Amino acid sequence: MFILHKNSAVMLRAGVFRKIFGGVRWMSHVGSSKPMYRPSPMSLSELLHFGQKKCERKSFQFLNDEIPIRLAHIMREFEDLPKELLTMKSVKLVRSWYDLSFKEVQAFQDKDPDDKKVLTDFSKTIQDILNRHSYVVETMAQGVIEMEDTYGMDDKISERIQYFLDRFYMNRISIRMLLTQHAALFGNISNHPRRIGHIDPNCDVIECVSNAFKAARHICEHYHMQAPDLDIVTAEGSKIVDFVYVPSHIEHILFEVFKNAMRAVVEFHRDKMELPKLKIIVAKGQQDLTIKLCDQGGGVPYKVQDKLFQYMYSTAPRPQYTGHDSPLVGYMDIDRFAHDNGPASLMAGYGYGLPLSRLYARYFQGDLVVSSMEGYGTDVYLYLKVNSSEANECLPIYNTTTSRMYEAEKVVSDWSSSTTWNQSIRTYCTAVKSKQPMITDKSIISIQ
Repeated sequence: MFILHKNSAVMLRAGVFRKIFGGVRWMSHVGSSKPMYRPSPMSLSELLHFGQKKCERKSFQFLNDEIPIRLAHIMREFEDLPKELLTMKSVKLVRSWYDLSFKEVQAFQDKDPDDKKVLTDFSKTIQDILNRHSYVVETMAQGVIEMEDTYGMDDKISERIQYFLDRFYMNRISIRMLLTQHAALFGNISNHPRRIGHIDPNCDVIECVSNAFKAARHICEHYHMQAPDLDIVTAEGSKIVDFVYVPSHIEHILFEVFKNAMRAVVEFHRDKMELPKLKIIVAKGQQDLTIKLCDQGGGVPYKVQDKLFQYMYSTAPRPQYTGHDSPLVGYMDIDRFAHDNGPASLMAGYGYGLPLSRLYARYFQGDLVVSSMEGYGTDVYLYLKVNSSEANECLPIYNTTTSRMYEAEKVVSDWSSSTTWNQSIRTYCTAVKSKQPMITDKSIISIQ
Protein backbone atom coordinates (compact mmCIF):
# COMPACT_ATOMS: atom_id res chain seq x y z
CA MET A 1 0.00 0.00 0.00
CA PHE A 2 1.30 3.44 -0.93
CA ILE A 3 2.00 5.72 2.06
CA LEU A 4 2.93 9.37 1.80
CA HIS A 5 6.42 10.23 2.99
CA LYS A 6 6.43 12.56 6.01
CA ASN A 7 7.87 15.53 4.10
CA SER A 8 5.48 14.91 1.21
CA ALA A 9 2.55 14.89 3.62
CA VAL A 10 3.63 18.20 5.17
CA MET A 11 4.04 19.79 1.74
CA LEU A 12 0.65 18.44 0.67
CA ARG A 13 -1.10 19.91 3.71
CA ALA A 14 0.63 23.25 3.23
CA GLY A 15 -0.52 23.39 -0.38
CA VAL A 16 -4.07 22.43 0.56
CA PHE A 17 -4.31 25.07 3.27
CA ARG A 18 -2.90 27.82 1.03
CA LYS A 19 -5.40 26.99 -1.71
CA ILE A 20 -8.51 26.62 0.42
CA PHE A 21 -7.87 28.92 3.37
CA GLY A 22 -5.34 31.42 2.06
CA GLY A 23 -6.70 34.95 1.65
CA VAL A 24 -10.26 33.98 2.51
CA ARG A 25 -12.33 36.61 4.32
CA TRP A 26 -14.56 34.75 6.72
CA MET A 27 -18.17 35.62 7.48
CA SER A 28 -17.31 36.13 11.14
CA HIS A 29 -15.37 39.23 10.09
CA VAL A 30 -17.48 40.53 7.22
CA GLY A 31 -21.16 39.60 7.34
CA SER A 32 -21.71 39.92 3.60
CA SER A 33 -18.55 38.09 2.59
CA LYS A 34 -18.97 34.40 1.82
CA PRO A 35 -15.84 32.22 2.16
CA MET A 36 -14.51 30.41 -0.84
CA TYR A 37 -14.31 26.61 -0.75
CA ARG A 38 -17.10 26.28 1.78
CA PRO A 39 -18.73 22.83 2.12
CA SER A 40 -22.12 22.56 0.41
CA PRO A 41 -24.60 20.79 2.72
CA MET A 42 -27.17 18.60 1.00
CA SER A 43 -30.66 17.76 2.23
CA LEU A 44 -32.10 14.26 2.25
CA SER A 45 -34.55 15.44 -0.39
CA GLU A 46 -31.72 16.59 -2.66
CA LEU A 47 -29.76 13.38 -2.14
CA LEU A 48 -32.85 11.34 -2.93
CA HIS A 49 -33.66 13.36 -6.05
CA PHE A 50 -30.03 13.16 -7.17
CA GLY A 51 -30.04 9.37 -6.67
CA GLN A 52 -33.31 8.90 -8.56
CA LYS A 53 -31.82 10.61 -11.62
CA LYS A 54 -28.78 8.31 -11.25
CA CYS A 55 -26.36 10.36 -13.36
CA GLU A 56 -22.86 9.08 -12.66
CA ARG A 57 -21.27 12.00 -14.51
CA LYS A 58 -22.93 14.60 -12.26
CA SER A 59 -22.15 12.58 -9.15
CA PHE A 60 -18.50 12.45 -10.19
CA GLN A 61 -18.39 16.21 -10.75
CA PHE A 62 -20.04 17.01 -7.42
CA LEU A 63 -17.87 14.66 -5.36
CA ASN A 64 -14.75 15.75 -7.23
CA ASP A 65 -15.39 19.29 -5.95
CA GLU A 66 -16.97 18.59 -2.57
CA ILE A 67 -14.91 15.76 -1.02
CA PRO A 68 -11.55 17.62 -1.19
CA ILE A 69 -13.19 20.64 0.51
CA ARG A 70 -14.63 18.56 3.35
CA LEU A 71 -11.34 16.72 3.79
CA ALA A 72 -9.37 19.96 3.79
CA HIS A 73 -11.51 21.62 6.47
CA ILE A 74 -10.93 18.82 8.96
CA MET A 75 -7.28 18.39 7.94
CA ARG A 76 -6.73 22.05 8.82
CA GLU A 77 -8.45 21.58 12.16
CA PHE A 78 -5.94 18.89 13.13
CA GLU A 79 -3.33 21.66 13.26
CA ASP A 80 -5.03 23.23 16.31
CA LEU A 81 -4.96 20.07 18.44
CA PRO A 82 -2.60 19.76 21.42
CA LYS A 83 0.91 18.84 20.27
CA GLU A 84 0.92 15.92 22.69
CA LEU A 85 -1.99 14.34 20.82
CA LEU A 86 -0.51 14.98 17.37
CA THR A 87 2.64 13.04 18.31
CA MET A 88 0.68 9.87 19.11
CA LYS A 89 1.28 7.02 16.68
CA SER A 90 -2.42 6.34 16.11
CA VAL A 91 -3.18 10.00 15.36
CA LYS A 92 -0.30 10.17 12.91
CA LEU A 93 -1.76 7.12 11.18
CA VAL A 94 -5.19 8.74 10.88
CA ARG A 95 -3.66 11.92 9.44
CA SER A 96 -1.73 9.88 6.89
CA TRP A 97 -5.00 8.28 5.75
CA TYR A 98 -6.55 11.72 5.22
CA ASP A 99 -3.48 13.00 3.40
CA LEU A 100 -3.50 10.02 1.03
CA SER A 101 -7.24 10.16 0.42
CA PHE A 102 -7.05 13.87 -0.39
CA LYS A 103 -4.24 13.23 -2.85
CA GLU A 104 -6.15 10.41 -4.54
CA VAL A 105 -9.31 12.49 -5.01
CA GLN A 106 -7.31 15.49 -6.22
CA ALA A 107 -5.83 13.31 -8.95
CA PHE A 108 -9.23 13.42 -10.70
CA GLN A 109 -9.50 17.23 -10.79
CA ASP A 110 -8.62 17.56 -14.48
CA LYS A 111 -10.07 14.24 -15.66
CA ASP A 112 -12.80 14.06 -18.31
CA PRO A 113 -16.17 13.13 -16.74
CA ASP A 114 -17.36 11.75 -20.09
CA ASP A 115 -14.61 9.13 -20.09
CA LYS A 116 -16.05 5.81 -18.87
CA LYS A 117 -12.64 4.65 -17.64
CA VAL A 118 -12.32 7.79 -15.51
CA LEU A 119 -15.69 7.08 -13.88
CA THR A 120 -14.73 3.45 -13.26
CA ASP A 121 -11.39 4.45 -11.74
CA PHE A 122 -13.13 7.06 -9.59
CA SER A 123 -15.56 4.47 -8.21
CA LYS A 124 -12.63 2.20 -7.39
CA THR A 125 -10.84 5.07 -5.64
CA ILE A 126 -13.96 5.78 -3.59
CA GLN A 127 -14.08 2.15 -2.48
CA ASP A 128 -10.37 2.30 -1.55
CA ILE A 129 -11.01 5.42 0.56
CA LEU A 130 -13.99 3.81 2.29
CA ASN A 131 -11.93 0.74 3.14
CA ARG A 132 -8.96 2.80 4.32
CA HIS A 133 -11.13 4.87 6.67
CA SER A 134 -13.18 1.98 8.08
CA TYR A 135 -11.34 2.03 11.40
CA VAL A 136 -10.89 5.77 11.84
CA VAL A 137 -13.15 5.90 14.92
CA GLU A 138 -11.21 3.21 16.78
CA THR A 139 -7.78 4.43 15.71
CA MET A 140 -8.45 8.03 16.71
CA ALA A 141 -9.84 6.81 20.03
CA GLN A 142 -6.68 4.82 20.58
CA GLY A 143 -4.66 7.99 20.00
CA VAL A 144 -6.62 9.79 22.73
CA ILE A 145 -6.03 6.89 25.13
CA GLU A 146 -2.32 6.87 24.28
CA MET A 147 -2.04 10.59 25.04
CA GLU A 148 -3.98 10.24 28.30
CA ASP A 149 -1.78 7.35 29.42
CA THR A 150 1.42 9.17 28.44
CA TYR A 151 0.76 12.77 29.49
CA GLY A 152 -2.46 12.75 31.47
CA MET A 153 -5.36 15.04 30.55
CA ASP A 154 -6.63 18.16 32.31
CA ASP A 155 -10.08 19.72 31.85
CA LYS A 156 -8.93 22.29 29.30
CA ILE A 157 -7.34 19.70 27.00
CA SER A 158 -10.29 17.37 27.49
CA GLU A 159 -12.72 20.08 26.36
CA ARG A 160 -10.62 20.87 23.29
CA ILE A 161 -10.49 17.20 22.32
CA GLN A 162 -14.23 16.79 22.92
CA TYR A 163 -14.89 19.78 20.66
CA PHE A 164 -12.62 18.39 17.95
CA LEU A 165 -13.95 14.82 18.07
CA ASP A 166 -17.54 15.99 17.64
CA ARG A 167 -16.53 17.91 14.52
CA PHE A 168 -14.09 15.28 13.26
CA TYR A 169 -16.58 12.42 13.50
CA MET A 170 -19.41 14.53 12.03
CA ASN A 171 -17.15 15.36 9.10
CA ARG A 172 -16.45 11.64 8.68
CA ILE A 173 -20.17 10.80 8.77
CA SER A 174 -20.85 13.36 6.04
CA ILE A 175 -18.04 12.19 3.76
CA ARG A 176 -18.99 8.55 4.14
CA MET A 177 -22.62 9.36 3.43
CA LEU A 178 -21.70 10.91 0.08
CA LEU A 179 -19.16 8.22 -0.85
CA THR A 180 -21.32 5.25 0.11
CA GLN A 181 -24.28 6.80 -1.70
CA HIS A 182 -22.19 7.01 -4.88
CA ALA A 183 -20.86 3.47 -4.38
CA ALA A 184 -24.37 2.08 -3.80
CA LEU A 185 -25.67 3.78 -6.95
CA PHE A 186 -22.76 3.19 -9.31
CA GLY A 187 -20.37 0.76 -7.64
CA ASN A 188 -20.41 -2.85 -6.52
CA ILE A 189 -22.26 -2.37 -3.22
CA SER A 190 -25.44 -4.45 -3.14
CA ASN A 191 -28.52 -2.59 -1.98
CA HIS A 192 -32.14 -3.10 -0.97
CA PRO A 193 -34.35 -2.85 -4.11
CA ARG A 194 -36.61 -0.28 -2.41
CA ARG A 195 -33.77 2.08 -1.58
CA ILE A 196 -32.16 4.84 -3.62
CA GLY A 197 -28.56 4.27 -2.67
CA HIS A 198 -28.76 4.13 1.13
CA ILE A 199 -31.89 6.29 1.34
CA ASP A 200 -35.26 4.62 1.78
CA PRO A 201 -38.15 6.75 0.42
CA ASN A 202 -40.48 4.69 2.66
CA CYS A 203 -38.24 3.94 5.62
CA ASP A 204 -40.13 1.56 7.94
CA VAL A 205 -39.36 2.79 11.46
CA ILE A 206 -40.83 -0.29 13.18
CA GLU A 207 -38.61 -2.52 11.07
CA CYS A 208 -35.56 -0.43 12.05
CA VAL A 209 -36.52 -0.71 15.72
CA SER A 210 -36.93 -4.49 15.45
CA ASN A 211 -33.59 -4.96 13.64
CA ALA A 212 -31.69 -2.88 16.19
CA PHE A 213 -33.39 -4.61 19.12
CA LYS A 214 -32.59 -8.10 17.83
CA ALA A 215 -28.93 -7.21 17.23
CA ALA A 216 -28.56 -5.70 20.72
CA ARG A 217 -30.40 -8.59 22.37
CA HIS A 218 -28.02 -11.06 20.71
CA ILE A 219 -25.05 -9.35 22.33
CA CYS A 220 -26.78 -8.89 25.70
CA GLU A 221 -27.65 -12.58 25.87
CA HIS A 222 -24.07 -13.49 25.03
CA TYR A 223 -22.65 -11.42 27.90
CA HIS A 224 -25.46 -11.68 30.48
CA MET A 225 -27.28 -14.89 29.46
CA GLN A 226 -30.58 -13.00 29.35
CA ALA A 227 -32.16 -9.84 27.93
CA PRO A 228 -35.41 -7.91 28.46
CA ASP A 229 -38.23 -8.13 25.91
CA LEU A 230 -39.67 -5.14 24.08
CA ASP A 231 -43.08 -3.53 23.57
CA ILE A 232 -43.54 -1.10 20.67
CA VAL A 233 -46.25 1.56 20.82
CA THR A 234 -47.20 3.69 17.81
CA ALA A 235 -49.17 6.88 18.36
CA GLU A 236 -51.14 6.47 15.14
CA GLY A 237 -52.33 3.00 16.05
CA SER A 238 -50.62 1.67 12.93
CA LYS A 239 -47.91 -0.96 12.74
CA ILE A 240 -46.14 0.95 9.97
CA VAL A 241 -44.63 4.40 10.42
CA ASP A 242 -42.60 5.44 7.38
CA PHE A 243 -40.82 8.51 6.03
CA VAL A 244 -37.73 9.37 3.96
CA TYR A 245 -34.56 8.49 5.83
CA VAL A 246 -31.40 6.38 5.98
CA PRO A 247 -32.36 3.12 7.75
CA SER A 248 -28.78 2.25 8.71
CA HIS A 249 -28.49 5.53 10.68
CA ILE A 250 -31.64 4.81 12.68
CA GLU A 251 -30.59 1.22 13.35
CA HIS A 252 -27.11 2.28 14.44
CA ILE A 253 -28.47 4.84 16.92
CA LEU A 254 -31.12 2.50 18.34
CA PHE A 255 -28.65 -0.38 18.58
CA GLU A 256 -26.47 1.70 20.88
CA VAL A 257 -29.31 2.91 23.11
CA PHE A 258 -30.79 -0.61 23.26
CA LYS A 259 -27.41 -1.99 24.39
CA ASN A 260 -27.23 0.57 27.20
CA ALA A 261 -30.82 -0.03 28.27
CA MET A 262 -30.48 -3.82 28.27
CA ARG A 263 -27.30 -3.81 30.31
CA ALA A 264 -28.85 -1.41 32.82
CA VAL A 265 -32.01 -3.51 33.22
CA VAL A 266 -30.11 -6.80 33.58
CA GLU A 267 -27.71 -5.39 36.16
CA PHE A 268 -30.36 -3.47 38.14
CA HIS A 269 -32.68 -6.50 38.34
CA ARG A 270 -30.01 -9.19 38.56
CA ASP A 271 -31.74 -10.95 41.47
CA LYS A 272 -35.16 -11.12 39.79
CA MET A 273 -36.50 -14.03 37.79
CA GLU A 274 -38.33 -11.81 35.29
CA LEU A 275 -36.94 -8.62 33.74
CA PRO A 276 -39.16 -5.57 33.13
CA LYS A 277 -39.72 -4.98 29.42
CA LEU A 278 -38.24 -2.15 27.43
CA LYS A 279 -40.78 0.12 25.78
CA ILE A 280 -40.53 2.01 22.49
CA ILE A 281 -43.01 4.75 21.59
CA VAL A 282 -43.05 6.07 18.02
CA ALA A 283 -44.87 9.31 17.16
CA LYS A 284 -44.93 11.01 13.76
CA GLY A 285 -45.91 14.67 13.85
CA GLN A 286 -45.87 17.48 11.30
CA GLN A 287 -42.18 18.27 11.84
CA ASP A 288 -40.65 15.54 14.03
CA LEU A 289 -40.63 11.79 14.03
CA THR A 290 -39.83 10.88 17.63
CA ILE A 291 -38.71 7.51 18.94
CA LYS A 292 -38.74 7.19 22.72
CA LEU A 293 -37.07 4.29 24.54
CA CYS A 294 -38.06 3.71 28.17
CA ASP A 295 -36.23 1.32 30.49
CA GLN A 296 -36.41 0.45 34.18
CA GLY A 297 -32.68 0.02 34.58
CA GLY A 298 -32.18 2.17 37.68
CA GLY A 299 -31.25 5.38 35.85
CA VAL A 300 -28.20 7.56 36.45
CA PRO A 301 -27.66 10.54 38.80
CA TYR A 302 -28.65 13.96 37.42
CA LYS A 303 -25.07 15.27 37.67
CA VAL A 304 -23.86 12.41 35.47
CA GLN A 305 -26.31 12.91 32.59
CA ASP A 306 -24.22 15.53 30.76
CA LYS A 307 -21.19 13.24 30.94
CA LEU A 308 -23.02 10.52 29.02
CA PHE A 309 -22.12 12.28 25.77
CA GLN A 310 -18.44 12.72 26.60
CA TYR A 311 -16.02 10.52 24.69
CA MET A 312 -14.30 7.93 26.88
CA TYR A 313 -16.92 8.28 29.64
CA SER A 314 -18.95 5.18 30.41
CA THR A 315 -21.05 3.91 33.30
CA ALA A 316 -19.59 0.45 32.62
CA PRO A 317 -16.02 -0.58 33.54
CA ARG A 318 -13.55 -0.05 30.69
CA PRO A 319 -12.41 -3.41 29.22
CA GLN A 320 -8.77 -4.32 29.67
CA TYR A 321 -6.52 -2.99 26.90
CA THR A 322 -3.40 -5.08 26.29
CA GLY A 323 -1.79 -2.70 23.79
CA HIS A 324 -1.80 -5.20 20.91
CA ASP A 325 -5.01 -4.16 19.16
CA SER A 326 -7.11 -1.04 18.96
CA PRO A 327 -8.79 -0.50 22.36
CA LEU A 328 -12.12 -0.24 20.53
CA VAL A 329 -11.53 -3.34 18.40
CA GLY A 330 -15.06 -4.49 19.26
CA TYR A 331 -16.73 -1.12 18.69
CA MET A 332 -19.76 -1.48 16.39
CA ASP A 333 -19.15 1.03 13.63
CA ILE A 334 -22.06 1.74 11.30
CA ASP A 335 -20.12 0.37 8.31
CA ARG A 336 -20.03 -3.07 9.95
CA PHE A 337 -23.40 -2.94 11.75
CA ALA A 338 -25.25 -5.17 9.34
CA HIS A 339 -22.43 -7.69 9.02
CA ASP A 340 -20.69 -7.85 12.39
CA ASN A 341 -23.15 -7.85 15.26
CA GLY A 342 -22.03 -11.12 16.78
CA PRO A 343 -20.54 -11.85 20.21
CA ALA A 344 -17.21 -10.24 19.25
CA SER A 345 -18.81 -6.82 19.64
CA LEU A 346 -18.33 -5.26 23.06
CA MET A 347 -21.38 -4.77 25.24
CA ALA A 348 -20.15 -1.53 26.82
CA GLY A 349 -17.19 0.22 28.39
CA TYR A 350 -15.58 2.78 26.05
CA GLY A 351 -18.18 5.55 26.01
CA TYR A 352 -18.25 6.19 22.26
CA GLY A 353 -21.71 4.74 21.60
CA LEU A 354 -23.89 7.64 22.77
CA PRO A 355 -21.71 10.55 21.53
CA LEU A 356 -21.49 9.05 18.04
CA SER A 357 -25.18 8.13 18.02
CA ARG A 358 -26.05 11.74 18.83
CA LEU A 359 -23.91 12.89 15.91
CA TYR A 360 -25.77 10.57 13.55
CA ALA A 361 -29.05 12.02 14.85
CA ARG A 362 -27.83 15.60 14.49
CA TYR A 363 -26.34 15.01 11.03
CA PHE A 364 -29.75 15.56 9.42
CA GLN A 365 -30.96 18.15 11.97
CA GLY A 366 -32.30 15.69 14.54
CA ASP A 367 -31.11 15.07 18.09
CA LEU A 368 -30.68 12.47 20.81
CA VAL A 369 -31.74 13.46 24.33
CA VAL A 370 -31.41 11.49 27.58
CA SER A 371 -33.66 12.02 30.61
CA SER A 372 -33.06 9.81 33.63
CA MET A 373 -34.62 9.12 37.05
CA GLU A 374 -32.04 7.71 39.42
CA GLY A 375 -33.50 4.72 41.21
CA TYR A 376 -36.00 3.93 38.45
CA GLY A 377 -34.90 4.18 34.83
CA THR A 378 -34.00 6.21 31.77
CA ASP A 379 -35.88 7.65 28.80
CA VAL A 380 -34.05 8.32 25.55
CA TYR A 381 -35.63 10.52 22.86
CA LEU A 382 -34.52 10.26 19.24
CA TYR A 383 -35.78 13.22 17.18
CA LEU A 384 -35.69 12.98 13.38
CA LYS A 385 -36.98 15.34 10.67
CA VAL A 386 -40.21 14.26 9.00
CA ASN A 387 -39.73 16.54 5.98
CA SER A 388 -36.73 15.43 3.92
CA SER A 389 -36.34 18.98 2.52
CA GLU A 390 -35.65 20.21 6.08
CA ALA A 391 -33.22 17.38 6.87
CA ASN A 392 -30.08 19.27 5.84
CA GLU A 393 -26.58 18.05 6.56
CA CYS A 394 -24.99 19.67 9.61
CA LEU A 395 -21.34 20.19 8.65
CA PRO A 396 -18.34 21.54 10.58
CA ILE A 397 -16.67 24.52 8.89
CA TYR A 398 -13.20 25.68 9.79
CA ASN A 399 -12.96 29.47 10.28
CA THR A 400 -11.62 32.02 12.76
CA THR A 401 -14.28 31.11 15.30
CA THR A 402 -13.08 27.52 15.20
CA SER A 403 -9.48 28.48 15.91
CA ARG A 404 -10.57 30.64 18.86
CA MET A 405 -12.42 27.68 20.38
CA TYR A 406 -9.12 25.82 20.67
CA GLU A 407 -7.45 28.82 22.30
CA ALA A 408 -10.23 29.72 24.76
CA GLU A 409 -9.44 29.46 28.45
CA LYS A 410 -11.74 27.53 30.73
CA VAL A 411 -14.45 29.83 32.15
CA VAL A 412 -14.13 30.47 35.88
CA SER A 413 -17.48 30.01 37.62
CA ASP A 414 -19.05 33.11 39.21
CA TRP A 415 -21.46 31.02 41.29
CA SER A 416 -20.91 29.46 44.70
CA SER A 417 -21.35 26.03 43.14
CA SER A 418 -20.21 25.14 39.65
CA THR A 419 -22.99 23.27 37.86
CA THR A 420 -23.78 22.52 34.26
CA TRP A 421 -26.63 25.05 34.08
CA ASN A 422 -24.69 28.05 35.42
CA GLN A 423 -21.48 27.66 33.45
CA SER A 424 -22.71 29.80 30.56
CA ILE A 425 -25.80 31.33 29.00
CA ARG A 426 -25.35 29.06 25.99
CA THR A 427 -25.58 25.98 28.20
CA TYR A 428 -28.93 27.16 29.56
CA CYS A 429 -30.31 28.01 26.13
CA THR A 430 -29.36 24.70 24.53
CA ALA A 431 -30.56 22.70 27.49
CA VAL A 432 -34.19 23.79 27.07
CA LYS A 433 -36.16 20.86 25.72
CA SER A 434 -39.43 20.96 23.83
CA LYS A 435 -42.51 19.25 25.22
CA GLN A 436 -42.66 15.55 24.47
CA PRO A 437 -45.45 14.27 22.18
CA MET A 438 -48.60 13.01 23.88
CA ILE A 439 -49.71 9.52 23.03
CA THR A 440 -53.41 9.09 22.31
CA ASP A 441 -54.40 6.26 19.99
CA LYS A 442 -52.07 3.33 20.65
CA SER A 443 -51.27 -0.09 19.32
CA ILE A 444 -48.79 -2.40 21.00
CA ILE A 445 -46.46 -4.83 19.28
CA SER A 446 -44.70 -7.27 21.58
CA ILE A 447 -41.33 -8.69 20.50
CA GLN A 448 -40.43 -11.86 22.34
